[in-house]
Amino acid sequence: MPVKILAGRRLFPSILFLAGIAFFSWVMFSIIWPYRSGRTDIDFLLTKQHIIHLLHYRAAFYLHIFPALLTLVAGLTQFSGAILQRLPAWHRWVGRAYAFSILLVCGPAGMLMAWYANGGLVTQTSFLLLSGLWWWSTWMAWQAIRRKNIHQHGAWMLRSYALTLSAITLRLMQFGLAMYSDIDPESAYRLVAWPSWVLNLAVAELVIRRSDWFTWIYGKTNRAAV
Repeated sequence: MPVKILAGRRLFPSILFLAGIAFFSWVMFSIIWPYRSGRTDIDFLLTKQHIIHLLHYRAAFYLHIFPALLTLVAGLTQFSGAILQRLPAWHRWVGRAYAFSILLVCGPAGMLMAWYANGGLVTQTSFLLLSGLWWWSTWMAWQAIRRKNIHQHGAWMLRSYALTLSAITLRLMQFGLAMYSDIDPESAYRLVAWPSWVLNLAVAELVIRRSDWFTWIYGKTNRAAV
């Protein structure tokens, strides 16, 4: 296969992926921005009025949503072959910010929020497991890069980021059910709680095991991120 065609086949998924991240980062920014006011009677928090008086819940909510937006945007640098090769220092510093945000702030805050998730035991169990796996996959990515194992680092980072993107898939699924079904919002929330992140992980595993794009960026001989 000609080199230009092969390069194009590898570059196109990167461009498509990064364009998607940019778009949905903007969507999430528009959702999160109103919370900067500190008001507790708007949007999602309207469903939490029975527990909004709890200081630890309010703290967990704000500590989760704002850094989580940064972790979403971080994907623009963590999965770009061009940045990895040409600006490795940028990749490393943003990667550290991503990992520390999840390990020290977003992950623990998400676990606390999951304990109070709407929808009862089904959604609480789902989001507790999601938060735990999000934290664990990020920790494994951090440990892999410390061992200078680029391929394992990339695999764990992709799993971690797939779970980061569950914030997007959850809302897309909710929107789809609201538009094309008569299911009430609480039932819809329970219905999408599990597939919103399980499907993401399944896609990540498929990419890790089958994609030339992933091997191109995080091949075993690629040491640019060390």
